[in-house]
Amino acid sequence: MAHIITRRRLLQGISGAGALTTAGTLEFMGLSNALAQTAPASDYKALVCVFLFGGNDANNLIVPNDVAGYNLYSTARGGTTGVALPQSELITINPKSQSTTFGFHPQMVSLKPVWDAGKLAVMCNVGTLVEPLSKSDYSNIQKAKPQQLFSHADQQNQWQAAISNDFSRTGWGGRLADVTGNQNGTKNFPMVTSVAGSALFTAGVTPRVLAIPSTGSFGLSGFNTTAPSLARLNALKALSNLDSANDFIREADDVIAQGLGASDTLNPIITSANTTITPLFVNAKTGIGNQLQQVAKLIEARNTIGLKRQVFFVSIGGFDTHTNEIATHNNLYNQVAQAMKAFYDATVQMGVANQVTTFTMTDFGRTLKQASGGGSDHGWGNHQLMMGGAVKGGDFYGKFPNQTLGGPDDVSTNGRFIPTTSVDQYGATLAKWFGVAQSDLATVFPNIGRFSTSDLGFLA
Repeated sequence: MAHIITRRRLLQGISGAGALTTAGTLEFMGLSNALAQTAPASDYKALVCVFLFGGNDANNLIVPNDVAGYNLYSTARGGTTGVALPQSELITINPKSQSTTFGFHPQMVSLKPVWDAGKLAVMCNVGTLVEPLSKSDYSNIQKAKPQQLFSHADQQNQWQAAISNDFSRTGWGGRLADVTGNQNGTKNFPMVTSVAGSALFTAGVTPRVLAIPSTGSFGLSGFNTTAPSLARLNALKALSNLDSANDFIREADDVIAQGLGASDTLNPIITSANTTITPLFVNAKTGIGNQLQQVAKLIEARNTIGLKRQVFFVSIGGFDTHTNEIATHNNLYNQVAQAMKAFYDATVQMGVANQVTTFTMTDFGRTLKQASGGGSDHGWGNHQLMMGGAVKGGDFYGKFPNQTLGGPDDVSTNGRFIPTTSVDQYGATLAKWFGVAQSDLATVFPNIGRFSTSDLGFLA
């Protein structure tokens, strides 16, 4: 890991000194102008992680809509004077495997057509686990449990690492790239791209992660076409090509050379305002919308890039709703729904809807019982969304929790639901679709062998 840290610190040092800066973040590059000559990618697949930072309260994302279920939900949430949504405002859905109806949050209306088309599904009550755990197991000190439950930073890391019983320097998105890198037609372009800055999810053993801005350009700054500026640029290029026996200098040369090669290839892609998918994002001019539009641009340019497999990370924050939850959700869910719908439409237009799977993750769930101040407290199990042409949608997967406070799924009296599906299983299902061999699953998800299945069945 010292190798990775050296490269990161090196870039920060170079950028801080003014020798090499970009409008975005340049991190762990392996790019060259030769990318334009790569063969078109066939058998293409991409995974897109949408992380909801702060701990999304999915109790209001998915709501029981039958009489008994809604009454349990509404009572626990303090009714409509608390944080319960009015039943009349819910977007009714009928999951194929459920005997009762449910409702989406009203601000998720943009995604209803994707649900109706069978391309959006819900994974119920998924969360961090070391091994399967029942309510009686929770008080058993012999049973392994996730470290630092209900802590934002720790649970964010455990969701991204899929390791809940130890510290990890790598994330499962990065490890996914480690074991599938040989499926790509070029070794020069990183498989993993973040449009949300540095994230543990993207870190693998091999330090090749691309971080791009959600808006603006991606290129060198501080240079122009004047003779002195060109002379400095040529000198920089010459320095980066010099051999050196010094490890630090060699790393510096490598990073500079790769960065110089990056801007010529990437900048035209991410700054283009005239791509075929641009009009689809006209109603999603938000932070998360801009990030997903950049992902769509890179997918649109997949033949130029030449990769058969790509992993993307985007995020939106603000989900730590201890207070003012209803208004906060109205704003955030509207942004998420419009951005995800625009992105799905873009994959359809590009003809890759069956080859791109988008999924959500977040710190943890929240308590079903309302907290003072019109919000909710930190919980555990949560519901996630999976979207794409390969998703067996219009249905729920996993087990929707019993919403009785203090009931069989509540490890407290506040509605902290113990997960019945692990992050490991959730991720492994996505990884197998992506092309990870069964023999490599334990490398990506070290604890997957502790669970009964590694395929939850939501992908074709």
